[in-house]
Amino acid sequence: MIRTAFPFAAIAAIAAPASAAEIQIPVNGPVLELTVNESVEAEPDIATVSAGVTTQAPTAVDAMRQNADAMTKVVARIKQLGIAERDIQTTGINLGAQYDYDQESRKQVFRGYQASNRVSVKLRDIQKTGEVLDALVAAGATDLGGPDWSIEDDSAARAQARKQAMQTALAQAQDYAQMAGYSGVRLLEISESVSSQRPMPMFRQVAAEAAPPPTPVQPGVIQSGVTVTVKYELTGAD
Repeated sequence: MIRTAFPFAAIAAIAAPASAAEIQIPVNGPVLELTVNESVEAEPDIATVSAGVTTQAPTAVDAMRQNADAMTKVVARIKQLGIAERDIQTTGINLGAQYDYDQESRKQVFRGYQASNRVSVKLRDIQKTGEVLDALVAAGATDLGGPDWSIEDDSAARAQARKQAMQTALAQAQDYAQMAGYSGVRLLEISESVSSQRPMPMFRQVAAEAAPPPTPVQPGVIQSGVTVTVKYELTGAD
């Protein structure tokens, strides 16, 4: 969450001690604080998927070695698909002992070691998402995650949401002023938090032979939004 304040001549902290960076503006009327959420829909242009490899072996060294071999093949395949190295990121490497519970002896029985490695892949051509998922499975990935849809630059969508939020806040403030017997409002303070709501359908699959057609993937739309908190002084009492 990003939170920013926009100080200008008409903005001041109300009912708070003044500091070196604040200007105390005298007010004569009641102060109204409103919080408005607005979001706009936009088509995503980035898909992020994850691919993992899990291996088991009698010793920790063997589990890690086999895992490294398998993940090397997966990463090589990712690069063959034209994905830049900067868009491939390791997100987790784990190694742990595996035990089974023996019902007869009522004891934990050591079964070996399990190693796992996972990478996150950013796809800038989202039309190839299904094809990439199938290729990762064919290359040896034992589980998949995602896709997570996003927009490379959602500043335009957020600007539109911000404009809508300010229009809504002003209209609400004027309504409150009228109902309270005032003829106008004066803007005192604005603060904003930015959020992106990204529907994230999850996909997991045990490694299997990939077959055409490619896995169907629908990007749909996502929402980019802002939350604006504003303070108005009610002016022009009847």
